[in-house]
Amino acid sequence: MTPNANQLTRLAAALFTALALTACGGGDDTATPAGNGGPPLVVDADGNSTFMATPLGTQLAALPLQVLSEAEQASLLFMREEEKLAGDVYTRLNTLWGLKVFANVARSESTHTEAVHQLLLRYNLSDPAANLGAGVYANATLQGLYTQLVASGSASVTEALKVGVTIEELDILDLNTQLQLIDNEDIRLVYDNLLKGSRNHLRSFYKTLVQQGGTYTAQYLTQAEFDAIANSAMEQ
Repeated sequence: MTPNANQLTRLAAALFTALALTACGGGDDTATPAGNGGPPLVVDADGNSTFMATPLGTQLAALPLQVLSEAEQASLLFMREEEKLAGDVYTRLNTLWGLKVFANVARSESTHTEAVHQLLLRYNLSDPAANLGAGVYANATLQGLYTQLVASGSASVTEALKVGVTIEELDILDLNTQLQLIDNEDIRLVYDNLLKGSRNHLRSFYKTLVQQGGTYTAQYLTQAEFDAIANSAMEQ
């Protein structure tokens, strides 16, 4: 690819980011949006972690468009749908239980899956989530997981909150695993911020679960790893 083509690709990615992420919006308690030079992920007082259009687009456009390995390609396709699953489940559980934490985190998750979508656009990859409605996935494993999680979260408020914690715990495990296979700077930028968001959202769900009288045992992380995240302060 020639330097001119690189410049055009980065410019297009930044433009798509600005158009798509601006439409996503934040939670009820979102912090003041960052400026051009601010962080790509903004965290409010409740831990809702939302990608902001202009800073993310600016930072992605400044990074090189590197060769995409097969592992990186597979990772992007999977993470696009895994982030979508989180938002879809939270939206469904909010409809059932009407808890603020589900509505707020669902809105933040919509910007998470869109951030991965911007990477698909940068690398000219087909979007596996294109034209798929809520609760529908190209990945069969994620399709089964969605059904399982919604069923579990439909049992009670505390079970629904446990589902929220479980999803964020799984996201943390998957992102940490994927980062071991990835060296492209733009993908690492997005994934590192997704990890921060997942840790914050885990804290939000766990705090609400405890307030509701529930308990939780780690499912994917070690108990020590889980406790270190759940019992620490929100990351800004």
